[in-house]
Amino acid sequence: MDKDIYKYKAMVVRQIDNNKFKKQIEQLSTNDLPSGEVLIRVHYSSLNYKDALSCSGNRGVTRHYPHTPGIDAAGVVEHSVSDDFKKGDSVIVISYDLGENTFGGFGQFISVPASWVMPLPKGISLRESMIYGTAGFTAALAVNKLQSLGISPESGKIVVTGASGGVGSISVSLLSWLGYSVTASSGKKDVDIFLKSLGASDVVDRNSVNNKSGMTLLKQEWSGAIDSIGGNTLSSLLKSCKQNGVVISIGLVESADLHTTIFPFIMRGINLLGVSASQTTMNNRKKIWDKLANEWKPNNLEELAKDCSLDNLSTEIDSIYNGNQKGRIVVDMR
Repeated sequence: MDKDIYKYKAMVVRQIDNNKFKKQIEQLSTNDLPSGEVLIRVHYSSLNYKDALSCSGNRGVTRHYPHTPGIDAAGVVEHSVSDDFKKGDSVIVISYDLGENTFGGFGQFISVPASWVMPLPKGISLRESMIYGTAGFTAALAVNKLQSLGISPESGKIVVTGASGGVGSISVSLLSWLGYSVTASSGKKDVDIFLKSLGASDVVDRNSVNNKSGMTLLKQEWSGAIDSIGGNTLSSLLKSCKQNGVVISIGLVESADLHTTIFPFIMRGINLLGVSASQTTMNNRKKIWDKLANEWKPNNLEELAKDCSLDNLSTEIDSIYNGNQKGRIVVDMR
């Protein structure tokens, strides 16, 4: 059976000069979408830094314009040629090429391969899934790796850098909910109340975890760390973790470079691990999402979220691009 054709609203980013891009809300048709196995009516999306980069014309994220960003989407199947999904199914799409080089969740419809689509887990709503989004999924992968290497609440304090951002704030919330003592590090002003509402035991300035002394080892402070900063901050965390500590690298806000020695690894047995949300198998995605929807779902999830409409999204994109976002922005696409 042929699928119906729908008119819908979307944010479209167009190149208007060599290095100038303009984002605006336009009306499109589902005929404009790529040929995909599953057509989804998007109810909610969420805002990530990668979306802001796509809006700015960053070719490392999006190669061709005009383009609709939005790397996260949650909604209802409108049409499917896959036996795995039927009209009316509630589903999530995150951490693939959605919103990068495939028209994304800032449109009221998306058309994607069936292999990208995951059923909405029981225990969570479509909107709640977008409070998490790629950021929450990444945070959960990091927490899961800490646990897999034996870092428990009894092991000692965990430090989360970039704590007021998307991944950082959810990391703080998840760790606290699971009983960990969390130190939140942020370079933003006036975020103490917000971070403590998420469960942080302490809030420190980012400079306190960015040691520039050049020493090969520092005082042992942390049993583990979730770091979205990279650069010298990541190096400092490796030097200041306790014996057999675990550092999870999830970002590079400061720098993609890492200058360190092998002493943290051979003297203290420090583990440095990374996570890749996009390379996680669907089977493992479902396991992590089941945790997020149930035993890992914090009772302060709403504290993380701010809602906005598609019409008001441009202001929020500018805010996250300029480093002013706090927590998570859920975009109501209905």
